[in-house]
Amino acid sequence: MRNTSSVLWYNAPAADWNEALPVGNGRLGAMVFGGLGEEKLQLNEDSVWSGTKRERVNKAALDNLERVRKLIKEEKISEAERVIADCFYGVPPQERHYQPLGELTIWQAGADELSSYKRSLDLETAVARTDWQGAKGVKYRREVIASAPDNVIFVRFTSSKSGGISFAAAIDGRDDCYDVNTGEDGAIFYSGGTGSPDGIFFAASIAAYSVGGKIFNVGNRIVAEKCDEVVLAIGARTSFYTADYINAAKSDVAAALRRVAVNGYESVKKAHIADYSALYDRAGISLPDNSGGAAVLPTNERLSRLCNEENGMYSRKPDKEREFSKDNKLMELYWNFGRYLMISGSRKGTQPLNLQGIWNKDMWPAWGSKYTININTEMNYWCAENTNLSECQEPLFDLIERMRVSGRKTAREMYDCGGFVAHHNTDIWGDTAPQDQWMPATEWTMGAAWLCLHIWEHYLFTKDEEFLSREYATMREAAEFFTEFLIDNGEGMLVTCPSVSPENTYITKSGEKGCICMGPTMDSQIIRELFGAVASASGILGIDAEFARRLKKLSKQLPPNSVGKHGQIMEWQEDYDEEDPGHRHISQLFGLYPADQISPRKTPRLAKAARLTIERRLSKGGGHTGWSRAWIINMWARLLDGAEVYDNAIRLLSWSTNPNMLDNHPPFQIDGNFGGTAGITEALLQSHNREIRLLPALPREWSTGSFHGLCARGGFEVSAEWTGGKPISAEILSKAGEKCRIYSELPIECEGVEIKEKDGVYSFATEKGKSYKLSFKGTE
Repeated sequence: MRNTSSVLWYNAPAADWNEALPVGNGRLGAMVFGGLGEEKLQLNEDSVWSGTKRERVNKAALDNLERVRKLIKEEKISEAERVIADCFYGVPPQERHYQPLGELTIWQAGADELSSYKRSLDLETAVARTDWQGAKGVKYRREVIASAPDNVIFVRFTSSKSGGISFAAAIDGRDDCYDVNTGEDGAIFYSGGTGSPDGIFFAASIAAYSVGGKIFNVGNRIVAEKCDEVVLAIGARTSFYTADYINAAKSDVAAALRRVAVNGYESVKKAHIADYSALYDRAGISLPDNSGGAAVLPTNERLSRLCNEENGMYSRKPDKEREFSKDNKLMELYWNFGRYLMISGSRKGTQPLNLQGIWNKDMWPAWGSKYTININTEMNYWCAENTNLSECQEPLFDLIERMRVSGRKTAREMYDCGGFVAHHNTDIWGDTAPQDQWMPATEWTMGAAWLCLHIWEHYLFTKDEEFLSREYATMREAAEFFTEFLIDNGEGMLVTCPSVSPENTYITKSGEKGCICMGPTMDSQIIRELFGAVASASGILGIDAEFARRLKKLSKQLPPNSVGKHGQIMEWQEDYDEEDPGHRHISQLFGLYPADQISPRKTPRLAKAARLTIERRLSKGGGHTGWSRAWIINMWARLLDGAEVYDNAIRLLSWSTNPNMLDNHPPFQIDGNFGGTAGITEALLQSHNREIRLLPALPREWSTGSFHGLCARGGFEVSAEWTGGKPISAEILSKAGEKCRIYSELPIECEGVEIKEKDGVYSFATEKGKSYKLSFKGTE
């Protein structure tokens, strides 16, 4: 039996999409339902987006910029918002959106007189299986892999009975499909376009190889009759990647099946597993099994078990009554699943993860399945660096470069500023104009700035100066915009204007409600982080010293983080109350996580206020969406509160996780998976504030365990074991030869290495490529 923390499994076919299992190779994705007489694979290709690039900047914005700033300063909020709606919203207001490729349906014989059934997804091999036993004890298996080496999705059919495989397969699912036919080689060819004459065009090819029996076509179907084994290959290409997308799709499938014919299916499967495992096997965690036997249950039953019996929802209970909150191995499975999704959904040369990753079933998906960059896209990549999947961020950096081109135009035409800017959404084309017609979110200029911090984080984790040199100009341009966009708030501080605190609404002392404002806290925190990153990069690279000095000077004029009348971190420059005290965004705590401007050790007063801010949000119903709960887990980890990490992780799993373990906003939205994975990691290892900290927010339920291959800023790879909630040993691999600094409440020793200690921080020099084995006094 496989490790219960590496396999999702179920004893019935998926009743709907939220129970189906995802496979992907970064570019191609499928949801596998595990049906018997009728199986479905809902298919995606990551560049199938509607329409084409278009210009949407509202030409009236610049002429009304000073007018709207004056109205905001005069607190004429309603009038300012009317100007924003008329003159700043994009024309048209919507960016392009992500779309499904189609749906493959398989009608297979052998589902009668069912005596056993199991469908599964093995996270160690990225193989999805459906196994069942039918009439007269015949066993059937259908296996699905999304192979990056072969650029196709394989579906393999086997049976314990000679000649036991018979089925028909057809693809459909889009009204705008131009053509579905079969070629001379028996392959199904499926093609179409996505909504405009110069938009994205797609083509899919599906063909089969069999052992025994025969394969033939009936209409637009592939039919297998009395075969011993059949392998289907599904390939797809689009005009976004290549003008010759039709032949590319056909060639992918033909080449893949040639390899199957010559070397057998097991050879392509072996190549797939080797490619995937090279990433997946780098890191892992092991938590104690406290499930009381629940670890052997189907995944959906394990998730259900976390819920309170009376109301179907987990609620915090006294310690002695918390039996339903115990399944550490399910949390471990969730963490492994997050890394699986990252590898399966974001690979070099593909598109970055959008709101649904590469798994979207709807022609008009929720929120367009776009890149929402006021937190959601960023959250998708929070676990890339620290769980040792650094290169999975590369598609995000590619998108930022596309945004940079359009963002320069948006910056100049809307605000008469240099550099580049993006608002709260973008699409595959890198659109940077304001998206939507929604006052709480649309007029927000921080999207590019936040994304560029991922460039800096990538450098901090890898210490790759060649990468930093290549990307420096991008970060610089994002910062340059704000050197010209910031204005004096009348009190000598520099602030953004106009802006919003993402998706929230405030109430003034007079009772007026508004969204548009001047200098919300999150803006200042992001700019402070960006200016600091660019200035530091300038020093590392030995370039652009004058610009760095300018950024440092401007940073001193940004508003500080402030504590309000309730003891909370203020969200706006004025100490407004919010219309929704339980709002899903807690934007003013960007400085706590993912930034490091607030911490218990360095800024205890602000950390106390951050704690109260979270508690106020939660007491009013906050954390009710999957991604917001995931963000809260990371915040509690930064506040070193393991009990809250655990309780909020349970809430994420029981309230906001579908039976297939994909995040439920609702509806499905993948960012919660990655945010939750990041939060569990953050409880085990932190490395902000220039120091590594082992087990900083360890729940008591995880009192014994280990992890390997997690990454820390400074170019370190860390493994550790612990018992009784305290580290026993650790091994640190230095990838860059930087000085290692570890904060520890226990004395640290390393044989043959001189370690210096000051204020609980143990530091020692390292050599690139060398590992250091640490021991902790008092835990022998």
